[in-house]
Amino acid sequence: MFETDDRRLARWEQRAEWPLTALAVVFLLVYGWQVLDNRATAGLHEVLEVVLWLVWLVFAVDFAVRLKLAVDKRKFLVTHWFDLLAVLLPMVRQLRVLRLISVLKVLNRRFSGNFRKRVGVYAAGITFLVGLCASLAVLDAERNHPDATITTFGDAAWWTLTTISTVGYGDRYPVTWEGRLVAALLMVGGIALLGVITGTIASWLVERMSGVEDSLADAEQATLAELRLVRAELAELREELRSAKT
Repeated sequence: MFETDDRRLARWEQRAEWPLTALAVVFLLVYGWQVLDNRATAGLHEVLEVVLWLVWLVFAVDFAVRLKLAVDKRKFLVTHWFDLLAVLLPMVRQLRVLRLISVLKVLNRRFSGNFRKRVGVYAAGITFLVGLCASLAVLDAERNHPDATITTFGDAAWWTLTTISTVGYGDRYPVTWEGRLVAALLMVGGIALLGVITGTIASWLVERMSGVEDSLADAEQATLAELRLVRAELAELREELRSAKT
């Protein structure tokens, strides 16, 4: 029974992977449109809001199905806590962008085969995606506050860049609780992202150095074999010379 449930869960995740990724991209586009288009009519705003809610509903259903198919539900909740967080926070409008975690998961799986070889592309893609989401979220949270220092997308992008790189100039900072929550998540995510990139590069370098050492060892063994062959040939020549003298 357990093996059957595990296979059903794996099959569901495999089938839902790309549709959910497409919906996550749709969510990002619609959310960005809603945040950046200040001149949107009330009717268009309502349509965009409905689309966002429909995407949230699909992700909620997907999480419920995966939880039902999981054998160890407690372990599933522990290992998928970020997915759960994204589903349980639909009322906090600024945090619904967290549902794009599915895009990060898909990218991670797609790059897992040649992860170290494509670390530059992977790191750039993840950094861009996280930075874009954080910029949209913090702008959505901050721009209507009277004391806000982040009122344009340029301000939000600059704040995101200084935060995710752990520089933190302090010329732009969130003043709302939603913005500060986004900032806290971005700080943790920035440190984790830098750690992953550093560890991956270090692992890649160690692997390359191991390959170089293996090549050197093979070359050394080949050289020793050639030297033994040369010594054997010299010994044969000496024996022939002695025989010729006698």
